[in-house]
Amino acid sequence: MYAFIEGQVAEKQANELVLSVQGVGYQILCTQASLAIVPPKGEYVRIYTWLSVREDALELFGFSSREERAMFLHLNAVSGIGPRTALNILNSMPLKDLTFAILTGDILTLSRAPGIGKKTAQRITLELKDRLSKDSGSLSADLPGVGFSPSATDAVGEAVMALQGLGYTQSEAAMAVSKAHQQGAGEKSDDLVRQALRGMMKG
Repeated sequence: MYAFIEGQVAEKQANELVLSVQGVGYQILCTQASLAIVPPKGEYVRIYTWLSVREDALELFGFSSREERAMFLHLNAVSGIGPRTALNILNSMPLKDLTFAILTGDILTLSRAPGIGKKTAQRITLELKDRLSKDSGSLSADLPGVGFSPSATDAVGEAVMALQGLGYTQSEAAMAVSKAHQQGAGEKSDDLVRQALRGMMKG
């Protein structure tokens, strides 16, 4: 119903924004990443929005980009995940890391989001992996690993998790595995881990 709303920043709190538009204040639930780039009170901003309609409430959700809103809608479409849970997942990690975790089946990373257990994380990857593979160009133009073939994604996820187990962050592990794959390390997780470790030691 509302593709976006442009207005003057009236209030900005921990998880919501109020935009003043021609005398009307729109209360919008936003991700922390979106709120972080919203200008100070009194300045104007455009927020991409989605309206949740329930029997007992109408809620506006806001995002700083179309890509962030697209991921929110993908998550919200997963069985058992509502809009507030989808927002919590987006708040748990950067958009590129979230996209990479879904594409590679990284259950460990996904299950760290508030309210997301292992079974729900598995359901997210099962329902969204193919969809995000088709949409990855718009969701993550610079995402490491978007070019992985479907047969490689499981091995990539295992390699990323193995490196995280060694103390590397998800972003560091994802970048290293992506480079290892591009250098022809193959599509076995053990080979990817070895090549990734060699690359990081050289770096």
